Amino acid sequence: MTRVFLVDDHAMVRSGVRAELGDAVEVVGEAADVAEAVAGVRATRPDVVLLDVHLPGGGGRAVLETLRAELPDVRWLALSVSDAAEDVIAVIRAGARGYVTKTISGPDLRDAVARVAEGDVVFSPRLAGFVLDAFAAGPAAPTPEPDVDPGLDLLSAREREVMQLLARGYTYREIGQRLFISVKTVESHASGVLRKLQLSNRNELTRWAVDRKLA
Repeated sequence: MTRVFLVDDHAMVRSGVRAELGDAVEVVGEAADVAEAVAGVRATRPDVVLLDVHLPGGGGRAVLETLRAELPDVRWLALSVSDAAEDVIAVIRAGARGYVTKTISGPDLRDAVARVAEGDVVFSPRLAGFVLDAFAAGPAAPTPEPDVDPGLDLLSAREREVMQLLARGYTYREIGQRLFISVKTVESHASGVLRKLQLSNRNELTRWAVDRKLA
């Protein structure tokens, strides 16, 4: 049986993933941030790590970059709410064998884990094009760091997820369903995002995100 380690900063999401995987795998551990993930994966040496992209302490990419060379037999599958090209490409370049979004069905998730454990690569359908385009273009060339709005650094990982989904036109209810949180929690995060970025409404937020290629 495939041994799986879950990494996500929300206990409700980890519980939901456990339920969807059912008896198809053995879940050998969980972690909610980068430090816990590094320690837990080292201790359990699973076959597959299901890894969220946005985590406290540096993100999923930091976990990959810390452990990939040390544990070459461990395979990594990103499972994230984000479908942004930069997130997909970053974790694939860091060593993940696949990337699926949290809209994936239970049967498809179980299949993805099994395929990655066998050495295959797996992507949600619309994400494969990002990877093909990135690698067809060759190694990423060093580029100057873009100007970053100071407000962006004030947003938590969850607020960034809410911000991106708001900017893409999702309703509060749709965001709640994707992130496994209540509509009231989405509204609270949305208010925090607008306040921290000093924006007045969703239209301004959309323009702000598009200008910075975040949407």
